[in-house]
Amino acid sequence: MSPTSCQTAPPRARRVKDYIDCGKIVSTKLDAENATRSGWNDVASGSSRQRRYTRPVSGFGQSLRREFRLEPGVDFINHGSFGAAPVAVLAEAERWRSRMEANPDDFLRDVLPAALRAAAAELARFVRAEPTDVAFVENATAAISAVLRSLEFRPGDEILLSSQSYGAVRQAVRFVCDRTGAKPVEARVRVPVSDRAELIDALVQALGPRTRLVIVDHVSSPSGVIWPVAEIIALARSQGARVLVDGAHAPGQLELDLPALGADWYAGNCHKWLFAARGCGFLWSRREAQRELHPLAISHAYGSGFTAEFDWTGTRDFSAWLACGPGIRFLQALGTEAARAYCHSLVVAAGDQIARAWGEPLGGPPHLHGFMMAVRLPPRWQRAATRENAAQLQSLLMREHRVAVAVMPIGGALWTRISAQVYNSAQDYERLLEVGLRGPD
Repeated sequence: MSPTSCQTAPPRARRVKDYIDCGKIVSTKLDAENATRSGWNDVASGSSRQRRYTRPVSGFGQSLRREFRLEPGVDFINHGSFGAAPVAVLAEAERWRSRMEANPDDFLRDVLPAALRAAAAELARFVRAEPTDVAFVENATAAISAVLRSLEFRPGDEILLSSQSYGAVRQAVRFVCDRTGAKPVEARVRVPVSDRAELIDALVQALGPRTRLVIVDHVSSPSGVIWPVAEIIALARSQGARVLVDGAHAPGQLELDLPALGADWYAGNCHKWLFAARGCGFLWSRREAQRELHPLAISHAYGSGFTAEFDWTGTRDFSAWLACGPGIRFLQALGTEAARAYCHSLVVAAGDQIARAWGEPLGGPPHLHGFMMAVRLPPRWQRAATRENAAQLQSLLMREHRVAVAVMPIGGALWTRISAQVYNSAQDYERLLEVGLRGPD
């Protein structure tokens, strides 16, 4: 549709053409100006036009920091905790917010439903799923809580996790067990991890006849270890247990085919490794497991089906969800496989260098990691392995040394978890290595 035909089109036709299908958009003059500044342009794609990131990118590392709003002088080697959205993706989110604020009633009632499903369809293609099996949520924790709160547990039922499960997930399980009489069971995983078999054995040994649900990490948050989820899912389901995968760190970091994994549910984040704005996660559900699922906030669509219930739980800012596609396209513009290879190689090299300098172990071998690795802190940094002490050290590293890095209590010791993203380079890890050798000031 040309600008002229847009001006003469009926209002409803104009709304649909302006907003839906992730790029079948007629840009206003302001949109065109913003696109030029942010790197997005409308590019012909078959019979339609799609917004693609077209600004030239010159390699990975320091040259890419200009694509992010990262504070100068800080070594950002903790992308895994909160992510960092590119300026271009934030601009797309702001474009959606601006359109919502221009006419909230029209946008939220008539534009949003189709636009949201179009965004979910683009995400679904990326994880090789059907759009009707994918719903947006704020984050993976919200998705996991929604599944836990939707299922019925009885006294004596067991929910199986591991000692590497994310703290918020363990608390969500505790909440459900306190109210139903179910029992949380924690498979003990020794760190450093040696191989995949060790991870499988830990879960299998804890799997019992009363296990009703297994929650397994795809990528462990504390250590960055990649779990053999397909094998664990098959073993758990063969014993009659249902499986929920905590994939908070997997989308973007790993190649995904969610239906092929065989899980009942998969919770993921897009704002960590898929370049989305914060507050963008998703829940994938096997088709036959959708009927019993409900979002944490029950709203008008209760009983209307999986996507209808999750798409609308009340008034909120939907821009992070609607700009999920631009995050995916930003990664694809970099070259998905090239970006993954760069980040993996960088974190492995940095982790190895730090571990050798400190004389401390890594959390596992390189082939069990993607973009994150854990290194045990030297003796000078060790104290009681509590979340409080870990948080204090993490704040100290930022405040005194301008190093943004995660500190985790794992197996009775404090570890640091480093991340690698496309804007990182080898020099970003040098200050952590040196500070680690000196000890706290």
